[in-house]
Amino acid sequence: MAKKHSPRFLAIVEAARSEIDECEAPELRAMMDDSEPLVVIDVRERHEFEAGHLEGAVHIGKGVLERDIEKQELADDVRLVLYCGGGFRSAIAAKSLQDMGWTNVKSLWGGWRGIQAEGLPIWTP
Repeated sequence: MAKKHSPRFLAIVEAARSEIDECEAPELRAMMDDSEPLVVIDVRERHEFEAGHLEGAVHIGKGVLERDIEKQELADDVRLVLYCGGGFRSAIAAKSLQDMGWTNVKSLWGGWRGIQAEGLPIWTP
């Protein structure tokens, strides 16, 4: 069952989506299989991450992303893919990182649900 989001939230998501790059799970699979550096960031809440996440994903919750991203010491042009539950929060987060100067950021449309549906490697407790 899809979540019902508020109109104001949906408006900022759609505004962010119009300014960022997105990918879907099959494209993420291809990126994981190629030889290019890739950092995947899970921007969900800690309890969501701890319940299961893409293997190798770094957890930086959306609420602290701007504060904590530089602790990762990532090059401005490193390939970043952000995901959340469905692609809404990660779109806003990707726009924020783009505004901070990262130039190769994508949001995973479909998010965690897409990762599971694609059969990508996941960690579960």
